Parts: sequence; structure tokens; C-alpha cells
Amino acid sequence: MNSPLETMNAREVGERLRIAREDAKLKQAEAAESIGVARTTLVAIEQGQRRVRMDELRSLARLYGKSVNALLRQEAVHADLLPRFRKLGTSYPDAVERAAALLNHLTRAEVELENLLGIQRVRNYPPERPILAGDVCVQAEQDALELRQWLGLGHAPIQDVLSILERQLGMRVFVRKLPAEISGLFAFDEGAGACVLLNANHRRGRRNLSAAHEAGHLVTRQPAEVLDRNRSEETREERYAHAFSRCFMMPARTVKEQFQEMTAGSKRLLRQHVILLAHIFSVSREALVRRLEELKLVRAGAWEWFESNGKITDEQEREVLGDRLGPDERAIDAQAVVGSRLALLASAAWRQGLLSEGQIAELLNVDRVELRRILQDAELEGSNGDDAPELLA
Repeated sequence: MNSPLETMNAREVGERLRIAREDAKLKQAEAAESIGVARTTLVAIEQGQRRVRMDELRSLARLYGKSVNALLRQEAVHADLLPRFRKLGTSYPDAVERAAALLNHLTRAEVELENLLGIQRVRNYPPERPILAGDVCVQAEQDALELRQWLGLGHAPIQDVLSILERQLGMRVFVRKLPAEISGLFAFDEGAGACVLLNANHRRGRRNLSAAHEAGHLVTRQPAEVLDRNRSEETREERYAHAFSRCFMMPARTVKEQFQEMTAGSKRLLRQHVILLAHIFSVSREALVRRLEELKLVRAGAWEWFESNGKITDEQEREVLGDRLGPDERAIDAQAVVGSRLALLASAAWRQGLLSEGQIAELLNVDRVELRRILQDAELEGSNGDDAPELLA
């Protein structure tokens, strides 16, 4: 029986080796020296011009921290999102590089597990809307309303925008803890689809706006983007995405209606008004006030006035909202080593014998002790026992 190395296309093997080397942050010269070949030989291997020998493959696998089986597994996903971020033409700190690598890892693991389990993620992406000449904010508002109509949302406030992006659009949305300056990352790949990583350390309202911002990049089919609070809206693409997120989460007509109802009988914008309106639209308090300014419902500088006069605090929010301020389930899930959906997929793959314990541990980048805990927790979460109702399809 022929081995996978003999049956696989040399170019595909070379591409997998290139991705594994870049994941390990090694240069071609370093990897070539480690296995005792010339750099030109490794270049030829990665380009598929020269077939790698099994002893070389084993050495490279050890060097890259992979198993030979993982490199050659037919179902394995070797999509590479990282070059999209590197092509942005901006020098990002190491924190962004690590966040991009995390998104890359999560996407690969999810896609491979879905492929193994025969899960076909339905994509319901809206038609592409390239950014046109003229005022990008005007176009963003129109495109945001069109997407709402596409999704059947009308003008109503959105309570769980992340679920809408996942279930109705088919985007891959991950929420993990990131450095404070990073709000989110977006990458579009033909194989994996639209992939988003959001910061679990940010409050829910801000995270919702970041999600809507990334949806704006899906509309324009931008290949990759990093939402960094330290960067200004220096490009038309970023100005578009910022405007899109505001308009998608806070449609002008609905904001005006809710504002009129909320402030009836009052001559001043009060902290209570801001807290309640921000809660209705599931956005941050600052974003809500900025939108009121943009719609000329309050004078410009309203947010700066609150900031200079005692701010609007989390304690005040808790006093106003009380029990309406429910738990942040996404942030809670992000505290786990592996998110709940990945854990359930991994559990199903292991239970069906599609991957060994070692293969799953390598795929999720955890040790076997942690993996056993993850699988046990997933089994408890996903099952009510042998007498639970059976699925018919």
C-alpha cells in the first residue's frame, strides 16, 4: 500500500511544509540548515519542484513541532490567513502578529473538524459592495440598511449581533482574550470564508460594534483588517467600516424614535437616557452619544461634557439597568482554553473515532491532560445521558 507521501501531490506537500515553517517562525535558511540540506533544496521542496524524502519530512515535522501524520492527513486544513495580514502594508506590534496567528489556528481547527464530521457551513454572504467615489459615510449607511433588509432585521435593535453574523451570514466568529488595543481582526479566505476574532476583554457593547465593523469589511470583501484603537480612520475603507458599524447597530430612524420617546418631557440629555438607549441598541455608551451627535439630536461635544463632569460609570449602569444587565456569555466562554463549539466538535470527532486523542490534542494545541478535561466537559454539556432523545436527521 502506498504511503500518503507517495500519493500526495508534491506541490501540496511543499505548501503544507511552507505553512508549518512559517507557523514555527523559521526562515528557509534556518530550516534547511537544521535538516542538513541547502536552502535552494528546501525552496524546491516547498515549491513542489522536488519531492521531500521521508527522513527529511520527519526531521522537518520535529523542527516545526508537528507530527508527520498531521502534515499529511488528507482531511487536514492548511489554509493560511497570515499572509493577508502581512500584506496590509502596516508595521504592527508583536501582539497583532500573535492575534493573527490565533485566528489562523482557530479557523484551521474549526474547518478541519467540520470537514471530518461532514458539516457544511452555510454561507449567506450579501452581494459585494465596493467602496465608491463620494462620501463613504453615506454609502455605509445605505449598505448597512441593505444588509439589515437582506437579513430580515428591518430597523429593530439587534440584541445578539454575533449570533446573527454566525448563524444567518455564516461568518466564523471567535471571541478570545486579546491585548486591550486590539478590538478585532477580520480575514476573508475563499476556502475558510469570512473569519473574525473579537476581544473578550472588551465590554459587550464595544465588542458588538467591533463585530458590526468587521461585517462592513465582509460587505466590501476586504481580504484582511486589524481593528486597532491606536490607529486613526486614515483610509476610506476604515472610515466606511466605522460608519457601517454605527449605522448597522443604530439605524437613524429607530434611534430618533427611541430618543424622542426616552427624552419626552426633558430638556437635557441625562446619564440615565444614555444608559438606557445604549442598552436598547446593545452598544457602548460613548458610541451611542456619538451617534446622537451625528444625527444632530444633541449638540457636538456631548460625550466630552460627560467625560469632564464625572463620566458615566459602570456602577451607574448597574443601578439603572439592574437585572436587565445579564451575564456576558461570550466573555465567560472565552475564559476556557477551548471555546464551547470547538470543544463539542472535537468531542464528536473523538467519539466517532475520526481522530485519535493525540491528533485532537495537536489540532487544538493542548496537552493530553487538558484535552481529557475538555472532552469530559463537552460530553457533560452536550449530552443528557444514553436515554436522551435521538436525532432523526
